[in-house]
Amino acid sequence: MDKQLIISIGREFGSAGHFIAAELSKRFDIPLYDHNLLDQIAEEMGVEQHEFKKYDETPRFSFLNRRVNGHSTSMQDHLVRMQFKFMQNKADNGESFVIVGRCAEHHLSHNPNMVTIFVLGNREEKIKRIMNIFNMKNEKEAEIMMKRKDMKRKTYHNAYCKGKWGDSRNYHISINSSVLGVEKTIDYLESFIRAKYELNG
Repeated sequence: MDKQLIISIGREFGSAGHFIAAELSKRFDIPLYDHNLLDQIAEEMGVEQHEFKKYDETPRFSFLNRRVNGHSTSMQDHLVRMQFKFMQNKADNGESFVIVGRCAEHHLSHNPNMVTIFVLGNREEKIKRIMNIFNMKNEKEAEIMMKRKDMKRKTYHNAYCKGKWGDSRNYHISINSSVLGVEKTIDYLESFIRAKYELNG
């Protein structure tokens, strides 16, 4: 691509947000950063990857941590700062990429080459997708997982961002993947991104 493109994707659990991000990564031929972002950070620091993954997109618990001379003792806070720095360095170097979650729409908001997206979905479709992916037989079990994951993401996001998770005013576009279906949603988003990219040209 002639100039930088950053695609930030927030998502509800079960909305196919990660799959959509991966497909957009392929269509625009740019890297995808999600859990693999932690792998790169861990490798750079010489730390076992699993040590980071248990804190991924997890909010800090204030009663378990404290601040000393203005610095947090929370592992979650340290990991969040490392992720933000990783994203910022990539953006500052002019690299193009797709980033899933991690408050990117807020912390890279000054970058004019970024497109911010939030993917949501209908309850029934999300539950069906969760049951299929995780081989679940019980709808209630899938719904409990969905609500728990969304609450975790919401709490994490709202702890480190000014805007609220899922609030359409914080994104260039919010889209319900259940309306068009996942493939047509990807087509629509690709067209939207290309149109915005050309406007910024």
